[in-house]
Order: sequence, then structure tokens, then C-alpha cells
Amino acid sequence: MRGRDTIASSRSADAKARVGRAAKTSKTAAKSHPHPRAEELLAELKRAGLKLTPQRIAIVRTLADDHSHPTAQDLFDRLRGAFPTMSFATVYNTLDALANCGLTGSLNLGGAIRFDPNTSPHHHAVCDGCGAIVDIPAEPPAAETKRLVLEGADGFRVRTEERIFRGLCRGCSTPQ
Repeated sequence: MRGRDTIASSRSADAKARVGRAAKTSKTAAKSHPHPRAEELLAELKRAGLKLTPQRIAIVRTLADDHSHPTAQDLFDRLRGAFPTMSFATVYNTLDALANCGLTGSLNLGGAIRFDPNTSPHHHAVCDGCGAIVDIPAEPPAAETKRLVLEGADGFRVRTEERIFRGLCRGCSTPQ
């Protein structure tokens, strides 16, 4: 029995080390405290009945501090070194669970779906040159606006309002 306890303890320590290594692969490596948004997302996933595996924790923490609107592939590539046995499906299913719970947004700009940890009202500016996506703060739609939209759409329920502004970012519009 003692041998099994030692193995289980060793596996737990290995999992914690992988989460630590994964955190170092994200932009939060210099921060000593996890992103508060990550902790909110993890708590909500747990409330939804999902097990908080080391892989899920790393995915959520990496996404929460990434404002580039990454794809599932971006996150998978970033975490692969820390979790060599993690599948792409694990990343995608975790992101899908977050989106289905309303904990993240998703953007379909053609191509792969991009995920957004920012659920406050905002729009997006998309660079036609490099593909960068930037959040633009927005006020929530007024009740009157929602009412007017609903009058013209029988049974339609507004989930979100978003605008996408397209153009060139500073880096792409500056002559080289």
C-alpha cells in the first residue's frame, strides 16, 4: 500500500510541476500570482461539474492572460512542451466548455475560431495586414435597442452585440 501512495504522490507532484512549466510558457511567467480571471474561470468550471485536471488548469490560465484572441491550435502549441501527452481535443473541449458556459467569447473571422477571455461588452478591431485583434470597450446595448431588434425578429433572443472594425494596425500602417 505504501508503494502506491508514493507513486500517487509522485504523480501529483509531476502534475503540479507540469502546470508550473505551462505557466512559464505563457505571458504570465513574470507574475507570481495567477490572473484573477483564470481563478474565476476555474471556479466556474468546477461549479459546472468539470474536473480541474492539470491540463485544464494550464489551458485556462494561459487563455485568461492572453488578449491576442488565440485559437485552440495556438494554445495547444504553446502548452505542448509542458504536456506532451495532451491531445488537441483536450484543449478544444476545454475552450468549448468555457464558451458554452458563457465564460469566454468566441470570434469567427473566417478560418479557425478564436477565443476571448474578455466577456465584458466590447467590440474588436482586426488588422487586415497581420491579423492582430484588439478589444475596443463598448457600452452594453440599451434595453430600448434590444426591444427594437426584437420587434423585428419573431422569437429572436439577443445574446450579444458586437462590431468588427477592419483596417491596419500601427505596425502594418507605418511605412517600412
